[in-house]
Amino acid sequence: MRKDMNMDLNFNWTYLMCSIIVLNAISWTQAELFTAISEVEPLLETHKRIIDDLDDYIAKEEKRLITLKKHLSLYKREHEKAMEDIPNYLGNPINAFTLIKRLTTDLDFIESSIKIGTEYIKNITMNHDDVKYPALEDLTGAAQALTRLQETYHLDVHELSEGVLNGVVYSTPMTAGDCYELGRALYNEKDYKNALAWMTEALRKYREEKEPYHFSEIDVLEYISFSHYLLGDVRTALEWTKKLLVLDPKHPRAPGNIPHYQKTIAEEEARKLKRLRGELGDEPAEEKQAISEELSEYHKERKSYEILCRGEMDIPTEIAKRLHCRYLTENHPFLRLAPIKMEYMYLNPDVVIFHDVMSDDEIHFIQEAAKPRFKRAVVHDPKTGELVPAHYRISKSAWLRDEESEVIARVSQRVADMTGLSMDTAEDLQVVNYGIGGHYEPHYDFARRQENAFKKFSGNRIATVLFYMSDVAQGGATVFTKLGLSLFPIKGAAAFWLNLHPSGEGDLATRHAACPVLRGSKWVSNKWLHQGGQEFLKPCDLEYQDEGIVRKIPKPVPKTFR
Repeated sequence: MRKDMNMDLNFNWTYLMCSIIVLNAISWTQAELFTAISEVEPLLETHKRIIDDLDDYIAKEEKRLITLKKHLSLYKREHEKAMEDIPNYLGNPINAFTLIKRLTTDLDFIESSIKIGTEYIKNITMNHDDVKYPALEDLTGAAQALTRLQETYHLDVHELSEGVLNGVVYSTPMTAGDCYELGRALYNEKDYKNALAWMTEALRKYREEKEPYHFSEIDVLEYISFSHYLLGDVRTALEWTKKLLVLDPKHPRAPGNIPHYQKTIAEEEARKLKRLRGELGDEPAEEKQAISEELSEYHKERKSYEILCRGEMDIPTEIAKRLHCRYLTENHPFLRLAPIKMEYMYLNPDVVIFHDVMSDDEIHFIQEAAKPRFKRAVVHDPKTGELVPAHYRISKSAWLRDEESEVIARVSQRVADMTGLSMDTAEDLQVVNYGIGGHYEPHYDFARRQENAFKKFSGNRIATVLFYMSDVAQGGATVFTKLGLSLFPIKGAAAFWLNLHPSGEGDLATRHAACPVLRGSKWVSNKWLHQGGQEFLKPCDLEYQDEGIVRKIPKPVPKTFR
């Protein structure tokens, strides 16, 4: 629709200029017109045509400017909201997505509307080092993040589009254009199920808003119909295609899709009939595969992961009633003067929370030191041992060495005091900030037997200390899928657990994940401790323990701190 309007403007302006040129030509070649009134009279027709063309051109220009003013008004309004509380505004995934959209697809639309104007603005701003423009990859990533949140926390698409998270209004409702671009990004990533949901929402808002967009209702209908087809619902795809043809009988693709859909439906009916007659034998391999996938370990773990992310813990009663708190006074003489508050969150394997072990000043220093070095977080490739980016870990991280600052060195010393372990072979402090819907799917911190990792370090990762450097408004828990345990971030606290059995074998029960951040900004830092140097502090057990050891229920321990 918008492209057509621009073409009309260009055509009318061209026609208007041609008319003026023709008049100039007439003034040179037919100067004798003034000598007879009858020869002048036809010029009134030309005069009227120019008046009409100018009226039409100005009307369309005014309409175009009204559209641009609406964009400007939206930009100003949202910017004022953002500046009132930047962390809270950007901590809302809907706000973050629409901000990226305004600076990608929306800005491209504005640029096409005013041509030189935006090109000039971009050329000027891009000459400054502190000005950043997001890429389409960022828009796709933000779209996938919203979908991840939607699926993990069972959010309703309609509520999300209205700026509602878990029943609370946190942001301006999304427009038809927002929903359309979100659906289009997901469609391009072959996520047809979620693309369909957002395109359906885009259609509803498009019909309600009645605003000019760079896409039309026909565009939305085409995405909806073909998404149904790609999801295997050919009948529904056919119905939506027929609706599309009512609006645009000359659509270039829809008429050809109709017979294709009808043929596919007829073939499905024929197969169903043969199956009822027993002519096809057992159920199709595709159906067997689908059943197998539903029962697979991955789907079971995924379900557990999502339940735990929502805070629905499932700790065995025998474990839960033995959890306790106490003051940590051993490991270092200083702890007798300043004991650490220690809370057991699980027993055997022990998962502990140390409270108030990082100050606000230390957190601020570490965050500022890490920001300039942030890079996409990576994982160990199990085959090569190299660090590589992965779709299942969305965050940015930086590494800080003890030698850089006494603050970093002090944190490392505190880890030694808390855990009673040596820092001689520990990794540098890793600082992580999770992005829009940032997460890290279930994984182990230690290397499995078949994996080729930690060649540069002394032994496997024996322990993990995870500092929480921010509170998170919603989501962002650390969950242990084998234990049924959820740890929600508490600023200044640290989680601690051993990754290996006393025999040195990996402990499969320590499989854990970082849940998507629903609202807020999640900052963490962690120290990974290796086996080297722990020989006398944490000696190996003489009894061999396999990765999949069956655990015993621990004995009761009295509560000494609460």
